[in-house]
Amino acid sequence: MGRLAVMGGHSILGLGWMDDVPRVDVDTDHGTVAVHDTGEVVLLQRHGVDAFTNAASLDHRANLRAVEQLGCDRILGLGSTGSLRTDMGVGTFVAPDDFVALHLGISFFDDERGHQVPGFDRDWRRRVVETWHDVTDVPLVDGGTYWQALGPRFETAAEIRLIAAHAQLVGMTIASECVLAGELQIPYAAVCLVDNLANGLDAQALSMDDFAAGVMESRSRLVSALDAVLPELAT
Repeated sequence: MGRLAVMGGHSILGLGWMDDVPRVDVDTDHGTVAVHDTGEVVLLQRHGVDAFTNAASLDHRANLRAVEQLGCDRILGLGSTGSLRTDMGVGTFVAPDDFVALHLGISFFDDERGHQVPGFDRDWRRRVVETWHDVTDVPLVDGGTYWQALGPRFETAAEIRLIAAHAQLVGMTIASECVLAGELQIPYAAVCLVDNLANGLDAQALSMDDFAAGVMESRSRLVSALDAVLPELAT
């Protein structure tokens, strides 16, 4: 069996989690990617280790090639998201089971190999959800649709009214990773953390301070859950 890759974003950014784990710089055809490698788990900070890269400028191809080259045969993506539902508040954890990314034209290939039926791997996703429920008391919503926006800006209130009719979460990265993982035949599942109510859902306008506060609010619960879940998923 191969190894587990964890691909994280704002929810673990600057947290220091796994900083004491050895760093490995992986050279790929798309560039060099820094990861932290425990031996059983490879942690990849999608926004970078040495400098921050915003969501619209991420090289997802390099990131996916790096975990492939390190022998990872399953990926858990951690996504920072906005909620499109007022009853799905800040601090909610969700394992989405589908996504919308109509604008997304990402692929490793220029030929027919880019034609695929994308989606979260059902068996791997089921294992992630069941393990999460078995070993942690942090609630996890099983299912939901993730809408990938272009970024790096947040959405307008009018855009949120449009997409809220079709999804429960909005983010900027998870669908890209899932599509590319599928091309590499690496099972991919995600756990998303709600860091803010999407712009226009709250009576008060969304601010970047609100977003930053939401990220900080649930970090300890996320780390506690991951410390329990990852050893099980790595075996």
